[in-house]
Amino acid sequence: MLIDSHCHLQYKGLIEDQAEVLARARAAGIGGFLNISTRQSEWDAVVATAEREPDVWASVGIHPHEADAHADLGEASLRAATDHPKVIGIGETGLDYYYDKSDRAVQQALFRMHIRVARETGLPVIIHTRDAEEDTARIVQEEMATGPFPALIHCFTASSEFGARMVDAGLSISLSGIVTFKSARDLQATATTIPADRLLVETDSPFLAPVPHRGRSCEPAFTADTARFVAELRGVSEAELAEQTTHNFFALFQKAAA
Repeated sequence: MLIDSHCHLQYKGLIEDQAEVLARARAAGIGGFLNISTRQSEWDAVVATAEREPDVWASVGIHPHEADAHADLGEASLRAATDHPKVIGIGETGLDYYYDKSDRAVQQALFRMHIRVARETGLPVIIHTRDAEEDTARIVQEEMATGPFPALIHCFTASSEFGARMVDAGLSISLSGIVTFKSARDLQATATTIPADRLLVETDSPFLAPVPHRGRSCEPAFTADTARFVAELRGVSEAELAEQTTHNFFALFQKAAA
């Protein structure tokens, strides 16, 4: 069994045929799905899907692109949303300096707020970082010094040095279909160095379809293609990689295991 540790089932490309999307994924051996929110207005829909589908869980959080629109989101609101039994993660949150759709100071403040709630609840922070390695690492390390918290770098595409710093800080790393791209040679090399007990896989669907599905809307079923590629990179069997990454998912997202 594999777990798609990061998908957006409510997004265009999946929502129109969500039941069939999930059926195709289950047929491909995907046994669990973490449905990710990016803005407060999505929380109810993400949770509703998790309530309806026994193998789907939900996250609540604010993507850095949406930070300006949520600058006044109270910590209490995020904390209250985590009380739902199917909400197992906080995010996605983090920093995106590539598009700079929100003020960087606001992104950083909301990122730290998500971490405080993670520390309080014990739920993992799901971190998005793009062109913001130094600030992401600095904030993670400063906040870890204040008090530990569980966290995951999702859709990892950063440098190997950044990855090593995050692993040293106690974080896990998730690989998406990007690792299968011909242009991703550096990422492929990094993928072989991630400790086995810190590795997860995801689709980030409906984005970033892996080889051999490039040009199509990505689906959770394609987790299997990414996992197959990563297993070959790491010199392990598909079954071993599936077992390890599924174990890692439940070790990190302990509320799902419970």
